[in-house]
Amino acid sequence: STGAQWSSSVDPRVFPAGKWLRRFRVDEIPQLFNVLRGDMSFVGPRPEQPSFVDSLANTVPWYRERLLIQPGLTGWAQVRYPYGANEEDAVRKLEYDLYYMKHMSLLLDFFILIETTRTVLLGGVKEGQRDEYSTFREELKPLYPADRLGH
Repeated sequence: STGAQWSSSVDPRVFPAGKWLRRFRVDEIPQLFNVLRGDMSFVGPRPEQPSFVDSLANTVPWYRERLLIQPGLTGWAQVRYPYGANEEDAVRKLEYDLYYMKHMSLLLDFFILIETTRTVLLGGVKEGQRDEYSTFREELKPLYPADRLGH
């Protein structure tokens, strides 16, 4: 099909060298220029393709809230969840983004940068190793009720 498509760790459009670049997040290096220009920060919710934002904002409650802060080169969702391949993954990553927004601090940013360094050196979060997001779901309820997060 044409237009934006979800990608995953087993995307047939990605060649073997591209898989290696993705696994170690080397494909994100060009976005450092966006950080230097001030369009992005080092830590924050990852920017998404505009067509996905429009679609998700219409179907996933609270999705636009992640746009309230500057996007980042890395984020809580990236160090805790593998590449997303569908709307369900986008909802999971949104939960991490909302958690980050609620708990933003220099200490959390430092931890995310350390985890990002580990990811770059050892490879990313793999399918089957997804972190349990339920541990902080209770903390999100006052701001973002679970029934509004798609559950």
